[in-house]
Amino acid sequence: MDSMMRVFLILLWTANLVQRNVPQAARVQVFPPINFTLTVSALAQVLLHWKPNPNQEQKNYTIRYDVKILSPVPEEYDTKKTHSIRTAVLHNGFSARIRTLLHHNDLQMRSDWVKEKILPPPGAPETSVTNLSCVTRITISNTVSLHCTWLPGQGAPEDTKYFLFYRYEMYTEECQDYIKDKWNRNTECRFSVTHIDPEEIDNLIVIHINGSSKYAAIKPFQQLFNQNAIEKVNVPRNVTVFLEQNDLLATWEKPISPFPKECFEYEFYLFNLMSGNKQILKISSTNFRLRIDVTNRYSIQIRANHHICCMRGFWSDWSEIIYVGENKLENPIAWILAVLCLSTCCTFLLVAIICK
Repeated sequence: MDSMMRVFLILLWTANLVQRNVPQAARVQVFPPINFTLTVSALAQVLLHWKPNPNQEQKNYTIRYDVKILSPVPEEYDTKKTHSIRTAVLHNGFSARIRTLLHHNDLQMRSDWVKEKILPPPGAPETSVTNLSCVTRITISNTVSLHCTWLPGQGAPEDTKYFLFYRYEMYTEECQDYIKDKWNRNTECRFSVTHIDPEEIDNLIVIHINGSSKYAAIKPFQQLFNQNAIEKVNVPRNVTVFLEQNDLLATWEKPISPFPKECFEYEFYLFNLMSGNKQILKISSTNFRLRIDVTNRYSIQIRANHHICCMRGFWSDWSEIIYVGENKLENPIAWILAVLCLSTCCTFLLVAIICK
């Protein structure tokens, strides 16, 4: 009975507490924000801005704002600020809504939503470029190059000219070095030097391609690339291979990159030229030892990619071929020439004997 009485008293106290708070909260009206605007502040970047409702009671309340991005990629978050910046592709438009959140003790009250949108730019979707692909490389001078390729839209008129821009953080640059197809349309762009920081991890690169034509409006196209995901990693340097009794030993240096050697992994390609057997071994260090049959002849190549420090990019090209082993294979052309010479000599000798 005592325990039941205690439970009853606790429930009664809780009910009285809620009753004291509910009337107070019920008297407060929650107003939505005002002057909600969406502004394109850079390529693929939108500034969301609003103001607190001047009619909103603020005494003893905490005000936050619930922001919901509807398109192109759904996202929801809350903030105390009255502005927000979002990076998103805008060729299909952008829409968002916002409401006021009023906090009082453990109670949360919400206003109605306010919605705004950015309309898509003019032009039929079939006029936009397709198959956009971009690759970056870190140069010897520790700068980053950028190379992009694309295909013209199937609905684009023959006179369409495409123009590419890239944005990295707040820097935007237009391409000055285009490669054209046989119809004289821009389908490739090269930046030998960019403002992309080679030491940054997972930053976004915005690519924007618009176009012009006398016969139709060309719809722009935008795509976001992760900085490290499109890096074509450089080839490992100073590859050295030698034999130590029955072991093959290989050493090399990490590719040209600001990242430490722990950030890379490697593939070691070993080809037995006598038997035709192939092996590709994954290695996380810059040295390697392997027991082999030293009476055979082998060709060796190594390539690299990101491993731990950042998102994987594109595998590097294979290093130049290095040969090891006792059974040396001469140049096939030299063998062919030697056989031809020997055959010719034998033929002349045979003819001379017959004629004699």
